Amino acid sequence: MNTVTLVGNLASDVELREVGDGKKVASFLLAVDRPTRDDAADFIWISAWERQAEVCEQYLAKGHLVAVEGRLRSRSWEHEDGKRHAIDVTANRVEFVSRPARVEAETPVEEALMA
Repeated sequence: MNTVTLVGNLASDVELREVGDGKKVASFLLAVDRPTRDDAADFIWISAWERQAEVCEQYLAKGHLVAVEGRLRSRSWEHEDGKRHAIDVTANRVEFVSRPARVEAETPVEEALMA
């Protein structure tokens, strides 16, 4: 079984692009805190597809807290310095947990609630 669940903050804005036969994919970097004393984090690339990709691009931005459920994907390629490897996550589901405070105050309804 290949299943992973991650909760973290977007470390990049969402990039939406079309691939192949018009399919849409959104990519973003997720920072997941490690439970250590040095406040380290792991940075993992996330890919979401089709309608989920469009929704992520429309509503998410750097700093948003999300939960991602998906599957690990291993890739390798040749680079001028030798062979490279990466592990990323293909999302089955992206759940929006919260938005950063700087974004929340930008909408009139939320400004009124915060006053």
